[in-house]
Amino acid sequence: MTIFRNLSAALITASLLCMGSGAFAQKDTTGQRSQDSLVNWYRLVLELVRHTPTYSPPVASRAFGYIGVTGYEAVASGVRDMQTMAGQLNGLSPVPGRDPAQTYDEAVVLDAALASAAQDFFANTGPTGQRAMLAMAKSQLAKAANGVDADVAARSQAYGQQVAQHIIDWSKSDGGAVIENMGFPFEYPLIEVDGHWKPTSLIRQQQRPLLPHWGSNRPFAMPADADCDLPAPVAYSEDPASEMYKEAVEVMDTKTNLTDEQKKIARFWSDDPMLSPTPPGHWISIALQILRRDEADTKVSVDVMARLGISVADAFIANWKTKYEYDSLRPITYIRKVMDPKWESLLITPPFPEFPSGHSTQSGAAASVLTAIWGDNFAFEDATHADDGIAPRPFAGFWAAAQEAADSRLYGGIHFRPAIEQGLDQGRCVGAFVISLKTLEK
Repeated sequence: MTIFRNLSAALITASLLCMGSGAFAQKDTTGQRSQDSLVNWYRLVLELVRHTPTYSPPVASRAFGYIGVTGYEAVASGVRDMQTMAGQLNGLSPVPGRDPAQTYDEAVVLDAALASAAQDFFANTGPTGQRAMLAMAKSQLAKAANGVDADVAARSQAYGQQVAQHIIDWSKSDGGAVIENMGFPFEYPLIEVDGHWKPTSLIRQQQRPLLPHWGSNRPFAMPADADCDLPAPVAYSEDPASEMYKEAVEVMDTKTNLTDEQKKIARFWSDDPMLSPTPPGHWISIALQILRRDEADTKVSVDVMARLGISVADAFIANWKTKYEYDSLRPITYIRKVMDPKWESLLITPPFPEFPSGHSTQSGAAASVLTAIWGDNFAFEDATHADDGIAPRPFAGFWAAAQEAADSRLYGGIHFRPAIEQGLDQGRCVGAFVISLKTLEK
């Protein structure tokens, strides 16, 4: 598959998604129109992530966080039993209030908010993506405003745009708004000591690690001083009796004895930038599939997408902070130096430190939040990569999926086991802060 499925599919998708009967086969009510806007904008955003060069996993997670909050606040502003996240999220002040003397259409408010947010957070995407967003904005607004008085539609659109601008303004001070050189610093002093990260790619740009300062960004729900850090990984040693050596042997043995099923798992969860919606987008896709399958109402949908977006965004901040605190080398670096200079991993090793696993941290955070919403043993099928020819996988619950996502990095040969296990623990820590948010009144 080529990016954007031959580069024109996003534009086609944006035009066609809004012409049919909608995401659900039910009466065209305000709720129906709102849900169509949410589903269709998220489907486009998942495609935009695939083809926007700066959208590495941390950057994608940030966009999912802010777009999720935008959608939630747009809906909550008009619903009495939904609590604003202002005052609960770091630095977020209340969104502008509505004129109590005027009428608003909830579907148009939500659609306008999501359209504005998507167009801002993907302002640097390419020409195809720009055309896709413009086509989506035009066609989806027409659908959202279908049957709505012109003055109400105009007022509602303007208000949705106000909400989005409020969130966009808030986002600009978080430390992650500007990405230069696709996230690779032009200058960064590497620690030339055994045990520390070394470049694993021959690409010139990747001789410095990705986004080394991302861990200092302002988090969403996690307090800036939250203790979601982890104990240090084992000490570097080339002694065959050392824990470091044993961890490397496990990686080598796993690669040697990979089953066909383990190879499928490694590739299913690989989620490489520019070839997929990225790891955080994979979890967004899972939630979106469930919301569509279960015909969830709009209040539940925006709550789920906001909490999930916040959880993966904070997970990458926590994870990146720990990665650069310890600056650990990758298995391929150790194995080639100490054991086998010709060893190759199944998957391409990402260009940043090893400990802890980003897949594990963000999967643990996502699983914590989604389990809190839908419960244990919530069965679902994940068809995120079906359009790329990769068969869907069934899961008995969110933690089963998170564990498989984490284990996939051992199968791929790019993480030691402690980075996987402790990454899941870090994700649980991050998820707890998101779970504590007060949103829908019971």
